[in-house]
Amino acid sequence: MSKSPTPFRPLNICVLTVSDTRSLENDTSGDALVSLLSEAGHQLRERTIVKDDVYQMRAVVSQWIADKDSHVVIITGGTGFYSRDSTPEAITPLLDKTIDGFGELFRQISYNEIGTSTIQSRAMAGLSNKTLVFCLPGSTGACKTAWNHVIHEQLDATHKPCNFVEMLLGPYTIG
Repeated sequence: MSKSPTPFRPLNICVLTVSDTRSLENDTSGDALVSLLSEAGHQLRERTIVKDDVYQMRAVVSQWIADKDSHVVIITGGTGFYSRDSTPEAITPLLDKTIDGFGELFRQISYNEIGTSTIQSRAMAGLSNKTLVFCLPGSTGACKTAWNHVIHEQLDATHKPCNFVEMLLGPYTIG
């Protein structure tokens, strides 16, 4: 008896932009992520923008990871080394597990695009309450790189040999 192929399973994804200057009208990174996740067949669950403030970030992300219908949170911004960049510090305490390979792979891929400047990226990911959380740089190019070269495949149940979908939604059953 052969196994039937695993079908694509759409996920509910929340997008958070961390910025002291962006609004919904000029948030090109958030726009790109919404477009990419929609094109891939996923659903935008919620989108918002907060100032680069540890407690505002934690409040929004805590609410999303507590919501059983939110599967993924993608945060753009606040991962650099400027004094206001505090996304990793805000999000790390909320994580049950870190996905160290995400940041490593992102920087490896990013090196081909921006050279040694990638050393200043503190992109990271983790798992909290069965919700994946990705923290990306604020540039639109970095968001596209992360989605196209890492996140997209890991949020696709048809990607083999492994992906995060079964962990988030449970095993696929027919009927």
